Amino acid sequence: MSLLGCALVGFFLLVAVAAPRLAPPPAGSRDPYLMPQSGYSPDPVLPSQEHRFGTTEQQYDLYYGMVWGARTAFKVALSVVGSAALVGILLGGVAGYRGGWTDELVMRLTDVILAFPDIVLAVVIVAVWGPSLLHVMGAVAFTAWPSYARLMRGDVLSVKERDFVTAARALGASDARILLRHIIPNAIYPVLIVASLSMGRTVITAAALSFLGLGEPAGYADWGQLISLSRNWIMGSAGDPFAYWHTVFIPGAAIFLFVLGWNLLGDAARDILDPRQK
Repeated sequence: MSLLGCALVGFFLLVAVAAPRLAPPPAGSRDPYLMPQSGYSPDPVLPSQEHRFGTTEQQYDLYYGMVWGARTAFKVALSVVGSAALVGILLGGVAGYRGGWTDELVMRLTDVILAFPDIVLAVVIVAVWGPSLLHVMGAVAFTAWPSYARLMRGDVLSVKERDFVTAARALGASDARILLRHIIPNAIYPVLIVASLSMGRTVITAAALSFLGLGEPAGYADWGQLISLSRNWIMGSAGDPFAYWHTVFIPGAAIFLFVLGWNLLGDAARDILDPRQK
């Protein structure tokens, strides 16, 4: 299962890196993430030699959107999880080490944020800031960091009582050195495991916001938006429910496999990094 996860993530990473060769941007295009459009007909076109994966409504090329959408997925996953985990590690580490009013302030702030459903809070934030992929990433990161902070705080409370921390304090090490050199490196492994498992969930949340029209404008290479463009054709046409299967199945399968790959990779990271599994 670990090898399967590595293979899936590696495949999508290869597609993202090779996107300019697999789907070269049209000549004169100002933004390579904008999908080429071959017309304005509302009816999608089935896969053909001209369009390998067919087109969506408004005739956006689905193959181009899938290839460059892989880059968007990695950009969202790495940016959101990286920034949320960094904030959570720092705030949770300081709260657990300092204790007192610092701990109380940080934990009550996390309680307030965790009291709201993630997707609802993210929708409200993006609605206030305005629709864009950058705002979607910021909103999802804002709703994600409290989980990392609480997890980090719990491990810091345990690690700071260890003998090596007491020895470092007795040798005159500063609080910053003890926290950054001794405590965080020994308490960070559960956070890294959760971060790897959160990659796929982050992409699903961002895709849901794009599906609701809170991402980039129409035509941007994003898997969530591609599924949004297929909402009128999910049931196919009269008498043929699979007439436009490609508009839903292809981007849906990409999201499913991308998330599955990160979940399997996260399970492997847990087996490797968590000593309690042995």
